[in-house]
Amino acid sequence: MSDSVLAVNRQASHNYEFLERFEAGLVLTGTEVKSAREGRVNLKDAYGLVKSGEVWLLNCHISPFSHGNFANHDPLRTRKLLLNRSEIRRLIGRTTERGLTLVPLKVYLKNGRIKCEIALAKGKKTYDKRETERRKTIEKEARQAVRER
Repeated sequence: MSDSVLAVNRQASHNYEFLERFEAGLVLTGTEVKSAREGRVNLKDAYGLVKSGEVWLLNCHISPFSHGNFANHDPLRTRKLLLNRSEIRRLIGRTTERGLTLVPLKVYLKNGRIKCEIALAKGKKTYDKRETERRKTIEKEARQAVRER
């Protein structure tokens, strides 16, 4: 099976500089899986947290399943991320550093399982954001100049 992307955090690359990326499984309920497969996932304000040797995904909004009943899930429920013990130990060490955080980049389907790509990230300053925008503009103009020739 091919990977199909269910949700992307587009603001993450604008606000953060990624140092390391991890692929994590998500612990979901049945209605969450059905809703996620419909693409009703929002990662805009989501972030990761390492707490008591486990990694958690907070503020990830998965809309209630359209055909669900009274047992439908809470949209902003805290969800557990599944990582290897060595990856969790590395994250515990790195997130204690000042200015580093866990940011979910995308949620996707891989071999029938829902995965979340998270990154260890450092927040960008305003001038870093301007520099990135300036670089993108220069590259875009260069591509247009090559296309016009």
